[in-house]
Amino acid sequence: MVAFAAVLLIILAFFNGLDAIAAIHRSHVFVAGAHIVLGDLRAWGWTLLSLAILQAAAALGVLVGGQIGRWFGVTVLSVNAFAHMWVVPAYPFWSLVIIALDIVAIYALCVYGGRPEEA
Repeated sequence: MVAFAAVLLIILAFFNGLDAIAAIHRSHVFVAGAHIVLGDLRAWGWTLLSLAILQAAAALGVLVGGQIGRWFGVTVLSVNAFAHMWVVPAYPFWSLVIIALDIVAIYALCVYGGRPEEA
């Protein structure tokens, strides 16, 4: 389950990175006049880029092992899910897909209880 969560973190970091680059450069993939609750498209792009970097770091932390990496991953995924709730009115389907993937990855990180103790 931990490897699954790490792969999901990498995929989400990739998606957020692509969205960030498109938003920073004001690409035409975004709907003209889309309403973002807080800030503008460029600010949203920089936020997504920072979240992508944090998600990549969390994926490495999860792959290395330990409780800190797992809980950092849970925190970053929670922040990412919350951040995507701000743009649900503008991009409902994509935002809901990202939020659903965040929740699945959080579940995968929380279910894993750690290594069993050796007798």
